[in-house]
Amino acid sequence: MSAPRFEKGALTVYFGEKSGKYPDGNQVVVRGRDTRVVFDTPLVANRLQAELAGTDLVILGHMHEDHAAGLHLLPDARVLAHAADVEAVRSWDGLRKHYGYAPEVLDRFRARIARDFHWVARPDAQAYEDAASWDLGGTRVTAFHLPGHTAGHCALLVEPEGVAFIGDIDLSSFGPYYGDATSSLADFRRTLERVKDIPATTWVTSHHKGVITEHRVFLELLEAYAAKLDRREEAIAAYLASRPSSLDALVAQRFLYPQGYALDFVDSAERRTTAQHLQALLADGRVREDRGRYFAVA
Repeated sequence: MSAPRFEKGALTVYFGEKSGKYPDGNQVVVRGRDTRVVFDTPLVANRLQAELAGTDLVILGHMHEDHAAGLHLLPDARVLAHAADVEAVRSWDGLRKHYGYAPEVLDRFRARIARDFHWVARPDAQAYEDAASWDLGGTRVTAFHLPGHTAGHCALLVEPEGVAFIGDIDLSSFGPYYGDATSSLADFRRTLERVKDIPATTWVTSHHKGVITEHRVFLELLEAYAAKLDRREEAIAAYLASRPSSLDALVAQRFLYPQGYALDFVDSAERRTTAQHLQALLADGRVREDRGRYFAVA
């Protein structure tokens, strides 16, 4: 049985399990006259070896384990990542710093991504910058730097098809993720405005939504997705209004993940996420800090 797919001109999207829901993702392949390119290599890549045969170039929109799960299949392809993410592709040391989790978490995580995501370091990976462009022969790919999820997160626009691969701006009901060492809440807020300006008529996410072909629907989904940022911040502010708390106590409340969600990195991601919202609330004068405890300002 052939994999479910979406096609537009030189571009094909092969959908992963449940529209690419983590741990899977959606695989984009672009076949120019001269060059065959794939965007990321999620788990579904391991079921698409025939379709990926002959790949010349892998352009990573960003680096996380679920976006590099098929790199081991393409040892001869050139691998590119934005300069802010490329060290995380080149080595475990770079990826370790990229995540920034506690050392004991990283030890377990390294074993898990090698086992479950076929992770391999690619010391040959090369860096690209914002507005980098690749002529594939009749088709062009252009990078738009949209940091927040990671420091180097990018959208990749395919023209003349007008398709924007927006990666982990995934428009999911979970909302934005910015829980790693190189993630940034402030950058993500700006990114969610800038992504509107990409001249696309079709949008492809790594996870969940898959393909959106109506501008109105895209904007509605983006608005709901962005609203999650304010909801999390308001939830933290409301909690502090009821009881002054330390960062540890706030992390235990789980403003990002549901209680009981037990993946290794959750505590680290909660800490990074909550700390960024606290900094925003402090900057707005809505919260004050005294000896490690945070108080709502009346």
